[in-house]
Amino acid sequence: MSTQEATFAASANGKPIVVLKGIHKSYQRGKEPVNVLNGLNLEVPEGSFEALMGPSGSGKSTLLNLIAGLDKPTTGTVSVAGVDLGAMSDAELAKWRSRTIGFIFQAYNLIPVLSAIENVELPLLLTHLSRADRRKRAETALKIVGLADRMHHNPRQLSGGQEQRVAIARSIVNDPQIIVADEPTGDLDRESADEILQLLDRLSKEFKKTIFMVTHDPAAAQHASLVRRLDKGALQ
Repeated sequence: MSTQEATFAASANGKPIVVLKGIHKSYQRGKEPVNVLNGLNLEVPEGSFEALMGPSGSGKSTLLNLIAGLDKPTTGTVSVAGVDLGAMSDAELAKWRSRTIGFIFQAYNLIPVLSAIENVELPLLLTHLSRADRRKRAETALKIVGLADRMHHNPRQLSGGQEQRVAIARSIVNDPQIIVADEPTGDLDRESADEILQLLDRLSKEFKKTIFMVTHDPAAAQHASLVRRLDKGALQ
């Protein structure tokens, strides 16, 4: 691992980096409340690679959004990376997310008119880094995901698997502690999906990133070190 790559690695000691206690989450549908999560407790060790499975409507995406600070529970506490998310304002949460959380989705969400390196560099435009430092970090992220030779290609010149690798590079360019992945292989063929999952495994083991992945695919879940199952708002 190069010196630049090492800046993306953090020490993992197995302590919980995600702690959810007594989580209830409900939404209002018309006049009726809809319960999504019911008294859920969860601890995720630092540096782990976990998969979350469950039927549609079981609350998987809601749980992911709570961990990422995109949503707040109706009752209960969410502590991530030593921070009580319930005590933060929306503006504070936005800054915290930009430093702490990397996002990977089923849709790659790349800007088609930008090159791979320009797409990866986008989150850094909100920082105080110089242009040269932004470019250096983006180059390092693309090297980590194996796309050093594709950094000046536009998304239309890349395969689906390569596009997802660019999206992963973008998710790690700020050196987040936690990566949340929502069906990251849902649009990929088996071979490309396995390559992406191997990359996530590397990010966990070599770069000590904590990865929490929602998936419907049992083959994808097998790459995780722990598989959790959510049904009717409760972990099984």
